[in-house]
Amino acid sequence: MDKTIVKISGMTCAACAKRIEKAVGKLEGVSQASVNFAAENLSVEYDSQKASLDKIKETIVKVGYGVVEEEKKNTVTIPIEGMTCAACANRIEKAIGKMEGVLWVSVNFAAEKATVEYNPQITRLSAIKQTIEKIGYKPLSIEKKTAVDEDRLRKEKEIRTLWRKFIVSAIFAAPLLYLAMVPMIPWLPFPVPRFLEPMHYPLTYALVQTSLVIPIIIAGNKFYTVGFKALLQRSPNMDSLIAIGTSAAIVYSLYSTYQISNGNSHAVEGLYFETAGVIITLILLGKTLEAVSKGKTSEAIKKLMGLAPKTAIVIQEGKEVEVPIDEVEIGDIILVKPGEKIPVDGEVIDGHTAIDESMLTGESIPVDKKAGDKVYAASINTNGMIRFEATKVGGDTALAQIIKLVEDAQSSKAPIAKMADIVSGYFVPIVVAIAILAFAGWLIAGKSLVFALTIFISVLVIACPCALGLATPTAIMVGTGKGAEYGILIKGGEALETTHKINTIVFDKTGTITEGKPVVTDIVTVTGISRERLLQIAASGEKSSEHPLGQAIIREAEEENLGFLTVENFEAIPGHGIEVVIEGMNVLIGNRKLMDERNVSLGELVSESDRLANEGKTPMYIAMNNEISGIIAVADVVKESSVKAIKQLQLMGIEVAMITGDNRRTAEAIAKQVGINRVLAEVLPQDKSNEVKKLQAEGKKVAMVGDGINDAPALAQADIGIAIGSGTDVAMESADIVLMKSDLMDVPTAIQLSKNTIRNIKQNLFWAFAYNTAGIPIAAGVLYLFGGPLLNPIFAAAAMSLSSVSVLTNALRLKRFKPYK
Repeated sequence: MDKTIVKISGMTCAACAKRIEKAVGKLEGVSQASVNFAAENLSVEYDSQKASLDKIKETIVKVGYGVVEEEKKNTVTIPIEGMTCAACANRIEKAIGKMEGVLWVSVNFAAEKATVEYNPQITRLSAIKQTIEKIGYKPLSIEKKTAVDEDRLRKEKEIRTLWRKFIVSAIFAAPLLYLAMVPMIPWLPFPVPRFLEPMHYPLTYALVQTSLVIPIIIAGNKFYTVGFKALLQRSPNMDSLIAIGTSAAIVYSLYSTYQISNGNSHAVEGLYFETAGVIITLILLGKTLEAVSKGKTSEAIKKLMGLAPKTAIVIQEGKEVEVPIDEVEIGDIILVKPGEKIPVDGEVIDGHTAIDESMLTGESIPVDKKAGDKVYAASINTNGMIRFEATKVGGDTALAQIIKLVEDAQSSKAPIAKMADIVSGYFVPIVVAIAILAFAGWLIAGKSLVFALTIFISVLVIACPCALGLATPTAIMVGTGKGAEYGILIKGGEALETTHKINTIVFDKTGTITEGKPVVTDIVTVTGISRERLLQIAASGEKSSEHPLGQAIIREAEEENLGFLTVENFEAIPGHGIEVVIEGMNVLIGNRKLMDERNVSLGELVSESDRLANEGKTPMYIAMNNEISGIIAVADVVKESSVKAIKQLQLMGIEVAMITGDNRRTAEAIAKQVGINRVLAEVLPQDKSNEVKKLQAEGKKVAMVGDGINDAPALAQADIGIAIGSGTDVAMESADIVLMKSDLMDVPTAIQLSKNTIRNIKQNLFWAFAYNTAGIPIAAGVLYLFGGPLLNPIFAAAAMSLSSVSVLTNALRLKRFKPYK
């Protein structure tokens, strides 16, 4: 299955989103289609053998919406030094224009710049620069449009267009409203000129109103083109409601104008031009504010995208050459000076420095880096100068992967959104039906056509499902973006929603609760074997093992400058230890289980073994030729944040358990240090997921926190898998949430962020439903039946616009979320 995201333009409400989902979802080969109204994109999974991306885009266009195409070309502006006249500009244009892959070129002599559009798959930017140099001119540093710039420019253009339409509309709506109000409110300070008085010059009055409403209709023409098109395709949306309501007012007003022209001066009371004009103006204002607010919901992703530097200093043939970031290749040697950003991911080969990785991990303290350490794109080199080898570039860097993950999460839907989607899908047709019934009902009840028309327009205008469509996606976008800001990457709406239900958390011990870098603390031997001899044999045996406890023994032997012995017949025994042959002796190194299975008696070392285990140390038993020779105890230091995080989780009412392959005594000693009561000890790697299943069978919502390859099955089995960013790629791939730093305080922060986001979504949905539930009956005249006021369509339009803006404003409150310290 292929998965892609398609940017969509022209959506105005949740009904539009539902319509696109239905149309694309019906295509053969499409397994899932989800439209995010707030993000204005479609996330679609499809079988490329049965459905094509072109077909999907074609379907979107067919149902009346636009597809925002990704740039398939690069546009670059190259400042050029050395031009002396227009002929120079012409010469450069011709030379670049002849290059294969160059689509368009324009050289501005006055600005001394060349703007080039080219296909990056055919030619490279460096080749264009070389062509300029070959003909005798000097290309300077590049100004290149990035994806984030393109998106920002598109959003800014949309907001500017909406503001312009609103201002034009408001300029004409203000006098139109004033003209309509004067006859009803005679004490207004500025009376209309005598020639515009409706009772004396009704036709002039009507024609002036007609001329004022025309520019407003032109400014809001999109409501009519999109609305009636959707209506004809039997899939009405918000635009359809506005188009029907205002058209009814305009048509009736034009009919009244015709009546006036035939001498019926009383028809002046049937002019509704100001209603249509002010409704369009208010809705344009609401749409403008909505566009501004929607832009703010994705600020986090824009910040991430803007972090990457534009250029890098690459060492080429011993020289420092500044190249655009897109020109950096894997294997390039890159120089980074103090204060500069790391351009791509890589491995330090020379130098020593401290790097601020807070923009990726949320960790404020700079991390020391030396030869062999990894560095990541967009982090800041604080003090030293380093050279590193590029290992990941472009879309493979950690920053690019984070951006992709956040983009996917923001495009996804939470299960809670399904209810709003179902309602939105049926909402508009039901509203149209209610409006028609209310119109007919009041006519039958003996009310005038003008009265019934007022009811009809009010119902249509007040009942827009915008707020419903924005309630969930905006909160998810802000919530996932806020998480990314603090180094908490939540992989989707479903993960975000499920996290707030978690009532049990299982922590892996090694590398999660503890630092994962154990050290040797005690060496106990039997009579006749020296401490150094035991350590040398154990370290030699563990040399071929990658177990962290074994690595601790190796480091201890290296620090004591003990030589390694030749090992024969190395065999790893998963979950137990290793078996090797050294100098003709059969050597077993491992845990108590291994000794018991091989019938090795601990003899005089039983009490020592118990003491070490009770102190929270892990005893590693060494047996030679099936006789116990000694114990090497290894301890793993508890992380500073572990105690605080576990206490915080318990205060939140969450049960905390620890899972480990260590023996029970060691595990319980560590658990006691951090305040955990439930311990799952001596669990083999393959059985961790079964332990999670057992907890789930008790009816618990379980989160698993781990960092290793052996945690991956348990992370996948848990309701929510939480991987620590310092862990393995496999663990991070299996998880629903990734913590970019190894601070366990991010676990309660992630849960609290989920709780706040879901609470925000519920608030949004409540007010959206409450608004429509209350608004439609009021607009239909229920209050009027009991002696109350009749809702003016203008106030209905204002209320509708404010409902969407209020939902967005509430979602933006999540930006104030602060993590636990």
